[in-house]
Amino acid sequence: PKEPSGSPSADSIKIKKEVANAFVKRKKRSSLYFEYYKSPMEQMHERCENYPPCDHLSDQIGFALAYNRFFG
Repeated sequence: PKEPSGSPSADSIKIKKEVANAFVKRKKRSSLYFEYYKSPMEQMHERCENYPPCDHLSDQIGFALAYNRFFG
């Protein structure tokens, strides 16, 4: 059945599962875990970057010293 606009309705469009899987690749669940997990070092960098005095100081003396001065 066609809609008034001339395009077929969503119900009339069917595609086999095998054909759909050929062009739609789903990520494995184990890889999704790593997308959401941040290492402790990355979390520390983000914390320092989000605090302007730490971010500014890290450009001058390095991340480790700046982080320890404000959060260590």
